[in-house]
Amino acid sequence: MSASRSTGTTDALGPDEDPGREPSAAAVPGSRLLAALLDGMDAALCAFDAHGTITHWNREAERVLGWTAAEAVGRRGFAGWAVRSADAEDVQGRLLAVMDAPGRQVHEFALLRKDGGRVLVRTQSSGVRGEDGKPAGVYCAFSEVHAQIDLERSIALSEALFEDASWGVVLVDVDLRPTVANAYAARALGGKHTALLGRPLGELIVQGVEDLEGALQHVLAEGPPSAPAELWVTLRTSEGDRRRCWRSGFLRLASPLAEEPVPLGVGWLFRDITAAKLAEKDADRVRFRANQSYRAARQAAECEDPMEAATTSLDYALAGFADHVVLDLLVDLAAGERLVRAAATPSDAPGPCLPVTGGPLPVRYAPGHPALQAVERTGSVRAAAPAGAGAAWAVEHQWPGDAVHALCAVLRSRGRTLGVVTFLRAANRGAFERPDVSYAESVAVRVASAVDLARLTGGADD
Repeated sequence: MSASRSTGTTDALGPDEDPGREPSAAAVPGSRLLAALLDGMDAALCAFDAHGTITHWNREAERVLGWTAAEAVGRRGFAGWAVRSADAEDVQGRLLAVMDAPGRQVHEFALLRKDGGRVLVRTQSSGVRGEDGKPAGVYCAFSEVHAQIDLERSIALSEALFEDASWGVVLVDVDLRPTVANAYAARALGGKHTALLGRPLGELIVQGVEDLEGALQHVLAEGPPSAPAELWVTLRTSEGDRRRCWRSGFLRLASPLAEEPVPLGVGWLFRDITAAKLAEKDADRVRFRANQSYRAARQAAECEDPMEAATTSLDYALAGFADHVVLDLLVDLAAGERLVRAAATPSDAPGPCLPVTGGPLPVRYAPGHPALQAVERTGSVRAAAPAGAGAAWAVEHQWPGDAVHALCAVLRSRGRTLGVVTFLRAANRGAFERPDVSYAESVAVRVASAVDLARLTGGADD
């Protein structure tokens, strides 16, 4: 073989070729193509013939060790220039042994740089066979160990994130469609891996998708935010819609192979914090309601009229809890005990709970009315308007026209039922839940005590 110092390669001559003759026009492009391919590789590469002579040496090898192709090609092994004399025989033996072994072999060697420094490299070597099937040489790709370790760490981190990470990881392309998702993300989004990939986020998220897509678009255009974001979404699942809160972080992904950063998409990392947020919300609600109860008790204690104390307690209870309140008291009439409207908030606008004028006229509640049920059961009753009922449902129940959700709590004092207090919510609020019932009952206890005192002192109709 003859070494070509200008390209870093040697070209074997065919049986009919004259060493003194110029290469054919067809042969030159192939040689140049090979040199261009080798020099364009990211990994350092060298090759040996069957006798251990270096035949190829690319630019990355020159960068790592400092030796040019002109200085390396044609040398026999690394002895005396790229490896210490004490290590030369071992290095040469292990490299050439690959010719007779199947597959690739990985080794680590300490090589010498041209400036005299030592560098630890990791090599991947494989044998090359000629047309007759006999060993013809060895190709060896190598890189600095620390660079290889960094690459392996990156790959290991990527695989770990997409296998068993304790938070969701989703890769979203520039069209805002998931392309890769780990097991946590698949469970959080309510589907299997294959069912999620390539689908628009709007098919998975019923509410909140605009906020999520807006965050992804911002990351693609401007880069990631400086702090995690908390996103509330409603998911469409086989068990129905689920409201979830995700603490999310975003990373813009760009191709490392392009001269200028080319966006590949967004890395979205998130963790479901719904339980913690709900617990925090419940704690805030409990603290607020406890503070309102304390303020109501202090204010009611300053009222000379017990009925004023009752309506004051209802005013404080309304804050953040309901839109309207109605107080109905049981009164003995000629026809028997009937519920009579004693106090209520204005039906057409927000306002305080005030006594109803016009005398003790019974309320025309139809059989089965929630207030009557509360009296019969001596307990609380929740009710909600059917879908599409509109204001007719509220008017039918003798409540303000915007009422959609109702909670009736019975008034009990000294073992007797005194009446019912009804809290009402409009459509912009959610339905009453179990914690709301407990709060309404605690308010009803204070109101019942005030009403009982008013009757004892003659301040309420009997």
